[in-house]
Amino acid sequence: MEAYLDENLSFEERAADLASRMTLEEKVYQTLHGAPAIERLGVKAYNYWNEALHGVARAGVATVFPQAIGLAATFDEDFLERVAGVIADEGRAKFNAQQKYGDYDIYKGLTFWSPNVNIFRDPRWGRGHETFGEDPYLTSRLGVRFIEGLQGKDGKYMKAAACAKHFAVHSGPEDLRHSFNAEATEQDMRETYLPAFKACVEEAGVEVVMGAYNRTNGEPCCGSKRLLEDILRGEWGFQGHVTSDCWAIKDFHEFHMVTANAVESVALAMNRGCDLNCGNIYGNLLKAVEQGLVNEETIERAVTRLMTTRMKLGLFDAPEKVSYNTIPYEVVDCEKHRQINEEAARKSVVLLKNEDGLLPLNRKELHTIGVIGPNGNNRKALVGNYEGTASEYITVLEGIQRYVGDEVRVLFSEGCHLCRDRIQGLSAGNDRIAEVRAVAEASDVIIACMGLDASLEGEEGDEGNEFASGDKPDLNLPGLQEDILKVLAESGKPVVLVLLSGSALAVNYADEHIPAILQGWYPGARGGMAIAEILFGDYSPEGKLPVTFYRTTEELPEFTDYSMKNRTYRYMKREALYPFGYGLSYTDIVCGSVSMERTGQNFTIQTELENRGDMVGAETVQVYVRACREDAPNWQLKALKKASLKPGEKKTLILSLSEADFGLYNEEGIRVVEAGEYEVYVGTSQPDARSIALTGQTPERIAVHFDSEKIIPE
Repeated sequence: MEAYLDENLSFEERAADLASRMTLEEKVYQTLHGAPAIERLGVKAYNYWNEALHGVARAGVATVFPQAIGLAATFDEDFLERVAGVIADEGRAKFNAQQKYGDYDIYKGLTFWSPNVNIFRDPRWGRGHETFGEDPYLTSRLGVRFIEGLQGKDGKYMKAAACAKHFAVHSGPEDLRHSFNAEATEQDMRETYLPAFKACVEEAGVEVVMGAYNRTNGEPCCGSKRLLEDILRGEWGFQGHVTSDCWAIKDFHEFHMVTANAVESVALAMNRGCDLNCGNIYGNLLKAVEQGLVNEETIERAVTRLMTTRMKLGLFDAPEKVSYNTIPYEVVDCEKHRQINEEAARKSVVLLKNEDGLLPLNRKELHTIGVIGPNGNNRKALVGNYEGTASEYITVLEGIQRYVGDEVRVLFSEGCHLCRDRIQGLSAGNDRIAEVRAVAEASDVIIACMGLDASLEGEEGDEGNEFASGDKPDLNLPGLQEDILKVLAESGKPVVLVLLSGSALAVNYADEHIPAILQGWYPGARGGMAIAEILFGDYSPEGKLPVTFYRTTEELPEFTDYSMKNRTYRYMKREALYPFGYGLSYTDIVCGSVSMERTGQNFTIQTELENRGDMVGAETVQVYVRACREDAPNWQLKALKKASLKPGEKKTLILSLSEADFGLYNEEGIRVVEAGEYEVYVGTSQPDARSIALTGQTPERIAVHFDSEKIIPE
């Protein structure tokens, strides 16, 4: 028996044997994302390019969960792992069926290029809704658990192979990404841009890492010695394979101008450890070997890594040995998964404002509801990008109609186009304003559905991105939306604003004039039902903001400036409109009796949550650490725990910090706990004045002192 077929050997040994049996040409073509079959060795064709950001994407029907930024708003790492487990189950079920019928096409593999753990450092970035937000700690925790859910816990085989992307220092502008050089200090690299990737590698054992399009500090990310050799494989000991972003390697010579031609580009990427090419440029490796720019052994090393991944997925073993092969197609889009999807949508909704307890609405007191706005019946605003196909979509309008049935009349007006000044091209402009006024006048309450969708914010080159290559030019509601909102506010009727967007919007007018505001993100295919259930009080909102809602773009640095100064809640100087970590509830859950015990290098925090309201609700305890000195961040999230409580119920939660959580990176990239004073804040929000004013709760402050400086080893 050939060694690569011997199931008693390690996957790495088997993969090395298989790679050694290939000709140079066979090896080269195995480094393309669409790897061809090698029949003489029993190697099937395999396409590595697949997506599962919030459900199995681009391969037919699957459960379409809320977009990643919405999942982040759950602040619930246990739930994220559960969602990812569902995605992997459906991925396996679809893969099993596709293999049975000989379908090896793109988006049909088990290597899912998710999650996106880039930091959402600037709210203008169009792809920010693919991420878990602006905070390195939250992104790390959610990224780790998402990966663990995708890859499974079989002990031998992976359910699917996850991919942490885009490594590293990548967050726009989209229209410059193929030529842009992101310059970041070593301090910002270590404090902000690298921690989530580090956690994904060291804690979750992520199988794949994808390089970014841009350069970082002068080196193209998919050919960076610093990123791929020194940090990823050197410092962190990454054992999986590295893939390029799609067609990123040709950028080396076409836009970054760091190489002269395609042959030099593929040589640079391969020699630096980029094992897989999303694209076809790696065909030039044959010429690179001929010209002495790449050794065949280096290509064989890449192929060994790639075959190891496929062997971990069980693709070379007897089918009955791999339990995941028995997952039936019937699990795809099943009722259980639909219920989890609706739960995800409910958990992600953030209540930003609820003046005088307008929400929840009482259906029995209403005769007519007006749903007004371009996102009221917009399916695109449910799903975001990198999405699958749902068997059923429930918009906000449809969710409300289903919820109230025949008991309440529901009137609808699109109100205005999402971003243009008219809906019908031949009109004089603002061509639904009379309808808006009529619906408002006839309604007892108005649900205004505003925001964005993935035709406005998304990836550069995506069809339909109408301005700024998918990035936002500013944080305002586009088009005529705010004008329509003002008409609704002036109607004298109670107005609830439902925002569907993948990023923060500067809704200053709404904050001043609209009594209730919900942030629904892109809530998934069934999101309209979940939002209706929250509007009418079947569930209490429990989401928290994973990003800062700024008041204006004027307070932000230049989009191209990758310094973290004045960015995100950790470094901003001005008051937020709605702060990171903020979210209201229908019930009254308070955090009290906080204590902290120090044992050596560890700190144990104990606190009691109590639900003093009359609804079941969930709350997230957030722990922030601040170094009391001028050059330090405001404070940083370092622990969190979520709990659900019945009315009158109390729960004791235990959270922990380590000495390392008090450390900050210096300009040399060394994490140091300096001697001096520190503060630990424990509560249900940040300790900033705006959060305290909005929530009416003040986090508990605990002083901590360190007598001497200590360097924290990585």
